This record gives sequence, C-alpha cells and structure tokens, in this order.
Amino acid sequence: MLSSKLGLSALLMELSAWSGPLLLHGHSDVALASYLLLHSGASVLLALFVVPLLPRQAAKSPPQEQEPAAKEPPHTTAPPAKPAYRPAVLLLLALCGYAVPILGFVGALVAVLVLRYHRPAQDKAPFESLQLPEFDQHQRLSGAFRQTGLGSFLGNREVPLSSRMRAMVSLQHVSGRVSSPLLRNVLNDPSEDLRLLAYGMLDGLEQRISQSVDEELQALRVAQAREGTARPGPRTLKAVQRLSDLYWEFVYQDLAQGDLRDYSIAQSLHYCNQVLQIQPKNAPMWLRQGRLLHGLRRLDEAAQAYQKAQNLGLSATRVLPYQAELSFERRDMVRTYLLMQQLDAANALPRLRPVIEYWKSAW
Repeated sequence: MLSSKLGLSALLMELSAWSGPLLLHGHSDVALASYLLLHSGASVLLALFVVPLLPRQAAKSPPQEQEPAAKEPPHTTAPPAKPAYRPAVLLLLALCGYAVPILGFVGALVAVLVLRYHRPAQDKAPFESLQLPEFDQHQRLSGAFRQTGLGSFLGNREVPLSSRMRAMVSLQHVSGRVSSPLLRNVLNDPSEDLRLLAYGMLDGLEQRISQSVDEELQALRVAQAREGTARPGPRTLKAVQRLSDLYWEFVYQDLAQGDLRDYSIAQSLHYCNQVLQIQPKNAPMWLRQGRLLHGLRRLDEAAQAYQKAQNLGLSATRVLPYQAELSFERRDMVRTYLLMQQLDAANALPRLRPVIEYWKSAW
C-alpha cells in the first residue's frame, strides 16, 4: 500500500513540476525553482517506489566470535536476516530521474520492472550440497568382497556372522595363495560355524591337489611302463614335472604345515631333480630347486641353484629377490644391498616395491 502511494505521489509531483511553469507564465526564476524543486522530489519518490522491486540482498552482519556450545540456549533459531538496500542504488535512481527529464523518469521505472520480471534464467551451481548418509562399517557391499582388508573384516567379531560367512564364501573365487592364510586364521574364531566352514574350504583345496597328485602318479607309472626308466621319454618328463608342481602347490598355497610341509618340499625336490637330470638346462626348474632347498634351510645349495638359473638366462627380476633374501638370512647386508640395487621398482611386483625402495634409500 505504501509503495503504491509513493508511485502515485511521484507521478503527481512530476506532473505538477511540468505544469508549474505554465501556471507561472513563462521563464521566470520562480517557475524554474518550482520545477527543480518538484522534479527533485518526484525523482526521490520514484526511487523510493522502485527500490523495493529490485532483487533484495540479505544484510551482512559483522563476524562474531564463536561462543561455546554450552552457552547456546537449546531449541532456538536465529532470526532471519533483514533485507538491506544499498544507498548508492537509491541515489543512482534518483539522479537518473532528475538528470534526464521525462525519459529518465520513465526509463528508471521500465528498467526496474524488466530487471524484476524478465531476468534471464540463472545457471545451476556446478555442485550441490547433499546430506551424507550415516556411515555403517558393516553395510553390505553391492558386489564381491575386495581382497584388500578382507583379513581384518573376517577377524572383526563385531561384524554380523552372516556378513562374515558371505565374505568367506567369496574366497572360493580367490587364488589359494591368498585365501589359505585367511582361512587358516579363521580356524581360531570362537564361532563354530565359521571354523567348520574354514576347515571345509581348506580341506577342499587340499583334496583337489591330492586328487591331482594321485592322477599324476598313475600317469607316471603308465609312462614308465611304456617308455622305461633307463631313458625317460616325454610322457615321463611331463608327469615328473607335474608332480613337482603339485607338491610345490601344497607349500605355495600354505596348505601344508609342520612335518607335512617338509614332506611336500622333499617330494617336490625329488621330482624336480629328476627333471633336471633329463633337462639340465631348464632354468625355471633350477629356480624351483633353489626355492625348495631354501625352504629346507640348505642355504649353500640354494645359492648355487639360484646362480645356475641366472647363468642359464632366467631374468634377473625373477632370481634376484630370492638371492637377496638368502643373503639377508646369512646376515650379509652388503651383498643384500647390492642385489636390491639391481632391481627396478617400476617393473617389480607391487608387494616388492616397498622393499626395493627401502633398500635403495637405506644407505
């Protein structure tokens, strides 16, 4: 209501400003003074009328020091900020209407109305503020369980039993080298269901390899019956090498423990030696022999086997880590350092890179 009165008053005062010189007959100083006075008043009233139509901005309050939360009264909300208009805008509109007769008066009114009702659509902000969901460390994953952190997940007794069971079932699709240590840790879990499931999965892995060993032993007997033992043929060689691989899997997958592990290493070494008697230049088998001898703590023989594999052309990245490990166990730190300097961290396995970087920065 007040805004309408201001607009009507500004219009009537502007009309009075133009009618004043006509009533005062001519170009007298009194007529000019009345025009300027009334015209300035009309310009001010017009500015007061159109300013509320402009987009308003919240008044900025000076920053205040944050008080402790304990002093804040509970269940209170801050009063909304009052809109504030800049005095410069009011002055600009008044001067525009005053300096340009008629056109300035009408132009200021039209410009404000256009700005008010015909503003271009504003682009949406590139980022929107979203409320974060409540964090649940045991929430169900949408896909398969990741191997990273799975050991701590299975060992966390605060996790629901059903989630841990699903995580263990997902280990069926993981290599035995990764799954066997995790399953073996679960054997000490207080939950009987988890222990039985872990034992069953470990037994399943062991049974598969044992069944393959029985099949290869039968194949070896058949091959030796056909090809003889004096000069073993290709079938005998294949069966012997396969048996060395299978017994090594018991050790590699951490399925054999204690005396069974020593037995598996000895059997794998036995068949590995038979392969080397037939193929003395088989570099991967020399590396296998070195690792088996290393596992039996026959360090001098293991060092000779590693060196033989390297001399036969096996890549340094496959031999040097085992040679460095052997030197470290001998407490030969200088040789360990020199061997690690020859390894390239960029081409090494991810779990070996931190070891390489450590030894390269150690001295």
